[in-house]
Amino acid sequence: MRKKRPCITTLDEVRIKREGEHAVIEYNDSTISTVHLKIGEKIRDMTEQQILDLHNEVLRAQQKLAAEHVYFAAEIPEGHPQIRYFEPGDQWVPRGDVLRCVVSDGGEDGEATVYIDDHELSLREFGRLLCTHAGWGMRITFVPEDELCEEPTTHVRDVPDED
Repeated sequence: MRKKRPCITTLDEVRIKREGEHAVIEYNDSTISTVHLKIGEKIRDMTEQQILDLHNEVLRAQQKLAAEHVYFAAEIPEGHPQIRYFEPGDQWVPRGDVLRCVVSDGGEDGEATVYIDDHELSLREFGRLLCTHAGWGMRITFVPEDELCEEPTTHVRDVPDED
């Protein structure tokens, strides 16, 4: 199960450990991620409450930045490469934030493969490409192959399961 993001909290909801110049903030709720906060040498003179106040201040600053930031997904124009090979990592990486791709069953034993531009990626290669956006969300919209470059009209509704 994926852990939840850390949240603003109180001392009775966490355990704080010191590891050198870092504070390790573990939530009593095991479904929330642990935080490793680098503070520096001044950590030696800080109380647990001061460490927690700093942690909460960082979270508030992150929330403020997120609220003020307007996100635009960059889509590479048709005819330009959407992915590039990153030699040091020995993997394909996206050049933008939108990928137009086609799913195939041409892999070994009918395993899915994904075509991006003229490149056929195995599920492993595609998974590594996706990991460049670890921590982000993703929406997948399936469209006919000849409509890859068009923004589809979507309808939010529940679809009954087929038997």
